Amino acid sequence: MSPSAASPRNSRSLWASRLRVGAVLATDAAITAGALWIATLLRFDGIIPAPYASTLPAFTLLLVCYRLLALIGFRLHRWSFRFSGLNDAARVFLAALFGTGMFLATFYLLRDPGPPRSVMVLELLLSSLAMAMLRFSPRLAGSYVTDWRRTREGALRTVIVGAGAAGEMLLRDLQRSSNHPFQVIGFLDDDDAKQDVILGGKTVMGRIGDLAKVARRHQVEQVLIAIPRLSGERIRELLSMCADLKLRFKILPVSYVYLQDRAAAAAMEDLSPDDLLQRDVVNFADSELASGLKGRVALVTGAAGSIGREICAQLLRAQPSTLVMVDMNENEMYLLKRRFEQECLDAENVILEVADIRDERRMRDLFERYRPNDVFHAAAHKHVPLMEAAPCEAFKNNVMGTRIVAEAASDSGADRFVFISTDKAVRPTSVMGLSKRVAEEFVRSMNQRSQTAFCAVRFGNVLGSAGSVVPIFRSQIQAGGPVSVTHPEVKRYFMTISEAVALVLQSAYGDYGPLCVLDMGQQIKIVDLARQMITMSGRTPDTEIPIVFTGLRPGEKLYEELLTEEEESTRRVSDKIFAAESRPPADDLHERLGELIAAANAEDVDGALEVASWLVPSYAPTPTGKPEDQAAGDQTPAAEPEAGHLPRLPRVAPS
Repeated sequence: MSPSAASPRNSRSLWASRLRVGAVLATDAAITAGALWIATLLRFDGIIPAPYASTLPAFTLLLVCYRLLALIGFRLHRWSFRFSGLNDAARVFLAALFGTGMFLATFYLLRDPGPPRSVMVLELLLSSLAMAMLRFSPRLAGSYVTDWRRTREGALRTVIVGAGAAGEMLLRDLQRSSNHPFQVIGFLDDDDAKQDVILGGKTVMGRIGDLAKVARRHQVEQVLIAIPRLSGERIRELLSMCADLKLRFKILPVSYVYLQDRAAAAAMEDLSPDDLLQRDVVNFADSELASGLKGRVALVTGAAGSIGREICAQLLRAQPSTLVMVDMNENEMYLLKRRFEQECLDAENVILEVADIRDERRMRDLFERYRPNDVFHAAAHKHVPLMEAAPCEAFKNNVMGTRIVAEAASDSGADRFVFISTDKAVRPTSVMGLSKRVAEEFVRSMNQRSQTAFCAVRFGNVLGSAGSVVPIFRSQIQAGGPVSVTHPEVKRYFMTISEAVALVLQSAYGDYGPLCVLDMGQQIKIVDLARQMITMSGRTPDTEIPIVFTGLRPGEKLYEELLTEEEESTRRVSDKIFAAESRPPADDLHERLGELIAAANAEDVDGALEVASWLVPSYAPTPTGKPEDQAAGDQTPAAEPEAGHLPRLPRVAPS
């Protein structure tokens, strides 16, 4: 657009701005003059003595001039009627005070008594109040009009949980904006000092534990959680007490505590399963260990999987010289690299290699070509029931594939090799867990035989991964149910993918030993997770969305463990990492491994299971069949681990 074409619009905008400024200043001048006359009338009971009456017009003109100069100096003629706040109110009073001060200073310098001091005090109060009303009344009126309109339009009756700074900012953002469906009726907060306090025109109606009672009494439909660090346990309690109320939930993310660069309302997110954990954020890229990754070559197998993707993302943030991504899923790898580019991660040095970890020639070629310093082996078959039906595939991929990659890493001179293990490897009841335990033992044995530092990192389920229950539950809820749970007592450890991977990287570069175990916190009942996800969706569990129990699947446990009986001397090496001390691998492990792989390649299921069972004597397969047939044969540990603790884990100071 040419300047000449744009000038009429700019000219109209400029004149509108000048007209608005002139109207504000003219109104302020009228307020000042009126306040002085009213103050004089009040001082003299409505009858102004002749001497004052004759000088009052001159006094008025002089005061108006000084007041306008002060208002312009404080830029109150550039007022935002929509976004004014407490600081702006202070500027209004200071401008009025400066104007009055200059007016009185003139008479002091001229040694003229001027108007009575009581008149000036009254004028200051009246003009300050009137100018504040002029500036704040549109916003106040707009707030009431918006609330009235929202009531008429059927906006969601909303309660804000948390009457602190974040809650107050959230309310202000909602009151300023009309582009949302929330009608806030009040707050809930556990602070005794805030009970019945009015904040932004809304009352603190009770404690957080009163949510269900308040929701029923006031017909609440939406809950906005404005406490970014509200514990996962407390969130689960809220969901449980409101399970039959069909409430919708949103929450301020934990990152809002550190990065308050967005409006609180814009930062609100739907409550998600990750919020049920609310574990402390672990950021590997900002740690001292990450600095040692610069200029190194890293190779990740299973790069297209849930854990592999996150490992690649966090490695890229630590700026390695080259990242080699290896997987059979070429489409997911391609899309992942595109995502890295969109997220402004340095993807120029990312190399995609489509390869099968069971192809020894291909693996050795990759290791000879790239000579990686750090290898992260995340490729594995992980689906428990499918591996029960195909045991030889589990052994070929999880055991033979691990041996091929590990030996290639050792022979190519890699500095470290990290194996992603699982809690299902402890006292395994499934073929998948058994195969991962055998691979874990092999990795530990390689640490004794190679110059490469080998480490297995063991942890439980991660929320939101491709194989977790969360996406399954979410799709079942969206379809209207039912939600299927295997057993009413089944429990699992959970952590977020980003936290798990950050701790895996810390374990790798911390060089804590050949076997590390992540502190997973407390186990969560899967049926409780299902009910809480239904509640988060605004539905009622067991009525709107039924929950059905299908029975434990082949190889599945009621609950998992993180340590074996032999790992008693485990020590804490970091806030959330333990170095496990276990018995050394069998002397003939490598020979037995050859027998296992040979049996698996020959599809000799019985032979492969016999060798694997010899290597892992604690393997105890669960029965298969109908749920009612499993009840008598559920394989459960003798003593369930105490909630919030690793089983048989001595808590010692970091080494």
